[in-house]
Amino acid sequence: MISTLHLLPVSLGQAPLEQWLPAGARQQASELKTYIAENAKSARAYLKQTGTTGPIQDVTIHTLGAKTPEAEIRRWLTETSGQIGLVSEAGCPAVADPGARVVLLAHQLNIHVVPWVGPSSILLGLMASGLDGQRFTFHGYVPIAPAERGKQLKSWEQLSSRHNQTQLFIETPYRNQAMFTTLLGTLNPSTRLCVARALTTADEWIRTDTIAGWKRAPLPDLDKFPTLFLFLA
Repeated sequence: MISTLHLLPVSLGQAPLEQWLPAGARQQASELKTYIAENAKSARAYLKQTGTTGPIQDVTIHTLGAKTPEAEIRRWLTETSGQIGLVSEAGCPAVADPGARVVLLAHQLNIHVVPWVGPSSILLGLMASGLDGQRFTFHGYVPIAPAERGKQLKSWEQLSSRHNQTQLFIETPYRNQAMFTTLLGTLNPSTRLCVARALTTADEWIRTDTIAGWKRAPLPDLDKFPTLFLFLA
């Protein structure tokens, strides 16, 4: 059985390594010989950035999916000796990420779990929004169908108003512009909306305003950029 599961952060986009990965995490990442990742190709690109103490091809990468059987994950954790790394497509492993299943199983097996500091778009966006950071909830994706999407946003707005709770969610990058238009047409004029685009990269752009204020401003360029939306009624 492995002794330690390391939860290692990955970049949210194209950015210098030193900007998002502390030296200690980089050193640890370079020493591990086994990883669990959502995408093996992305994991190898990550290892090229961090560097490895041996050839990358000697590093074992197990691919984790939403439907990966628990028995297989258990095998990864129990049939490997030493230490193993968990990386995610979401920046920080196990936060809005299927890696949480791996972490829970590690606890059940009494494996030491070590979270390493790194970029989380959810926390970075909330920090920069100026909205309520005491009470908030992250919803993931909004329904695609326009009618369902509008209904869901209104429901979240009512929840936000009732509990003074910031609502956070994301959208597939190529649908960001449509989402922004829906937000302007659905939410109340006084609701404050934050748009956090391409966090930690050269294209980073963050702005918070009321819906009424957004309607008077130029349309932001969100097309194909990873974007976090936050609002507080």
